[in-house]
Amino acid sequence: MARRLTLDLQFFSGEKTEKATPQKRQESKRKGQVAKSQELPAALIMIGGILLLSFLGGWMLDRILAIYRVNFTQYIGWEWTPKNVRTLFEQMTFDAMLLMAPIMGVAIVFGILGNFVQVGAMFTTEPLKAQLNRLNPIQGAKKIFAVRALVELAKSLAKIAIIGYAAFSVLWGEKDELFLLSQKSLSYSLSFVGKLTIKMALVAAIILLILAVFDYMYQKYEFEKGIKMSKQDIKDEYKKSDGDPLIKQKIKEKQRSMSMNRMIQDLPSADVLIVNPTHYAIAIKYDAETMAAPTVIAMGKDHLALKLKEKAKEFGVVIMENKPLARALYAQVDVGDPVPEDLFLAVAEVLAYIYRLKGKIS
Repeated sequence: MARRLTLDLQFFSGEKTEKATPQKRQESKRKGQVAKSQELPAALIMIGGILLLSFLGGWMLDRILAIYRVNFTQYIGWEWTPKNVRTLFEQMTFDAMLLMAPIMGVAIVFGILGNFVQVGAMFTTEPLKAQLNRLNPIQGAKKIFAVRALVELAKSLAKIAIIGYAAFSVLWGEKDELFLLSQKSLSYSLSFVGKLTIKMALVAAIILLILAVFDYMYQKYEFEKGIKMSKQDIKDEYKKSDGDPLIKQKIKEKQRSMSMNRMIQDLPSADVLIVNPTHYAIAIKYDAETMAAPTVIAMGKDHLALKLKEKAKEFGVVIMENKPLARALYAQVDVGDPVPEDLFLAVAEVLAYIYRLKGKIS
C-alpha cells in the first residue's frame, strides 16, 4: 500500500500542471520557442502592399510602361554584341530593382512589425542549428499525422474558404460592371480592374487580420500548454537557480576553511589575541606607520576561537582575557576592519600593556 502511494505521488509530481516560471519562459524565448501566429505578418504585409500600391501605383505603372517603351523603341534596334548585352542586362536589372525595392521594403518592415507586436525584440539562431532528430522519418510521420498538424490543415482550408468566399462576393457585387467592360475604353477597363483588385486584396487582408487574432489566441493557448511544468520541474529549477543546499553547504565550508587558513597565516603578526576566554577570540594588530587605527586581522567563535588560541600560543602571540571587550569587538567588527571609536580607548590600553610587557615602551 505504501509503495503504491509513493508511486502515485511520483506520478502526480511528474504531471505538468503548473504554469511555466519566468526562467522557463526566458529559456524558451532564447530557443526561439514563442507564441506567435504566422498569419499576422502575412496580413500586415498584404495591408502594407495595398497602401504602397495606393500611393505609388501610378509611379510604378509609369516605370513599367517606360521600360517597355525603351525596350521596344531603343534596345530592339541594338546590335547584339557582348558589350551591348551587358549594358542591356545591367539597365534592366537596375530598373527591376528600382521597382521591387519599395515592395521588398514594405514586406520587410511589416513582416518585422508583425513579429515584434507578438514576441517583442528577439534574435536567436537556435532554430537554425542542425538537429539530426529532424531527419528521423518516424518522427516526421508522427508530426504529419499529429493532432496539431490536422488542426493546422483545418485552419488553412478554412482560411482559403473564407477568403475565397469574400473575394467571390466582391466580384459578384461588381458583376454587372464586369460584363460591360468590353464596351468600355482600355484605360477605363484597366483602371476598374485595378481598383477591383485592390478592393479584393483589402477585404482579404482585413479577413486575414481577423483570423490572425484568433490564430494568435490559439497559438498562445498551445504554447502555454506546451511549456507547463511539473512540481518536480519547478523544484529542480529552483535548485539549479538558487543552488543545491548540499553544494552550497560545501561551498560555505570551503570558504570558512580558506578564511581560517588566511587568518592563521596573519596571526603571527598580531600584537595581542583578546579572548572571552573560550567563546570569542579577536586578534589585533597595530602599526603606527601604516595604520590609522588598530585593525582586526583574525577573529573566531567557539571552536574557531579555541583554534586561534592554540595557534597564538604556538606563534608566541600574547593572549589577554577581557570578556566585555572580546564580546564588543566580535559584535561590531569584521576581519580587516579598524577598531571603532567607542572601543579605541579600551584597545589602546590593552596594546599599551602589551607593549610594556614586550619592553617597547616604558
